[in-house]
Amino acid sequence: MRVRHTVCRALPLVLGMVALGHAQEPPSLGVPAPPLGAGPWVFDTAEQHKIRISVVARGLEHPWAIAFLPDGGMLVTERAGRLRVVRDGVLDPKPISGVPEVRTDGNGGLMDVAVHPRFADNRLIYLTYTKRAGDGRGSPALARGRLEDGTLTDVRDLMVTEAYDGNSGLNGRVAIGRDGKVYMSTGGRIGAVGAVGRGAQDPMSLRGKILRLNDDGSVPSDNPFVGQANYRPEIYTLGHRNQLGLMVHPETGMLWNHENGPNGGDEINIILPGRNYGWPVVSFGRLYPGARVSEHPTREGMESPLVVWLPAIAVAGMAVYTGDVFPAWKDNVFVGSLREGGIPGTGHLQRIVFNDNTEEIRRESMLQELRQRIREVRQGPDGLLYLLTDEDDGALLRIEPAP
Repeated sequence: MRVRHTVCRALPLVLGMVALGHAQEPPSLGVPAPPLGAGPWVFDTAEQHKIRISVVARGLEHPWAIAFLPDGGMLVTERAGRLRVVRDGVLDPKPISGVPEVRTDGNGGLMDVAVHPRFADNRLIYLTYTKRAGDGRGSPALARGRLEDGTLTDVRDLMVTEAYDGNSGLNGRVAIGRDGKVYMSTGGRIGAVGAVGRGAQDPMSLRGKILRLNDDGSVPSDNPFVGQANYRPEIYTLGHRNQLGLMVHPETGMLWNHENGPNGGDEINIILPGRNYGWPVVSFGRLYPGARVSEHPTREGMESPLVVWLPAIAVAGMAVYTGDVFPAWKDNVFVGSLREGGIPGTGHLQRIVFNDNTEEIRRESMLQELRQRIREVRQGPDGLLYLLTDEDDGALLRIEPAP
């Protein structure tokens, strides 16, 4: 599909609608999630049947992301700005020192963590976080540092995007491709007029984009917009909303993302260089008061999503299962849900099954009984699945076969 390098003329109308959606936030709904018990819990599932959910560690303050170390340890970020280590099922009470100072207002803070493919040799890790920018603003940023003996050293920012006013769209993910490049997602904001329109669709803004960098933060010469007038060379794709999932498919090597719609319109995309993914010009979603984001959910020159959620499930975290422990789940995609249909206390885990043509054929909602906000899902080197609950007293959970 040919990519259009223009901003749609319909954008002013869309911006007004989005601004209206931001001004009329819905009333408080739902029932607070109950405290997570001690577990373990056994649940039946559609194809894998009985599974057991165990608490590996708890007492985490709004944990955000997981990364596995070559020695079997796990890195866990907390949005408040702490990087933690879990070894042999035990949470180290002492956070890793040297983490950059973060702005934690709204949905910002310390977010994703990724381990360099040659970590055993260079000890490098990558972090996305919200950098303080003065005047109460924050800038989504990507930092790299060297992890040695519980301390992060040689820390430097590889990318600092433009500063945001307000508290939304401050999140970001990071993934390292098979090409050795570093991919960073940036939020397209939620309701502010300038940030949505002149951000996600603005080729001179880094908001609402996926960025592609060399592992030292420089710009690859083969990026799709290098040398093109009025385009930032870091941009790999544009037209994204709040991206809370970014991964390299472990079998195909393709980059996948997912992003939150407002009141409906969450989506999964396969990311191709130079493409425009449409937000807010096209969307299947509705604004919080109920009006459609766009009367045209698809448009020539803009990519259509692989998966769409109506209503929204506030999708977060993503993993493809490739292990042997759960054979019935082979090649299935797992995503977390923070809440469904705008109702708090409805978070869960979803499993999506695709055919050989990467076409969705069914979905399964799991762990609704726990009513937890599932922020992250990852497959461990042991072939088990690990989850994070995004709560004040958050937990690291493990999914394994029930005996």
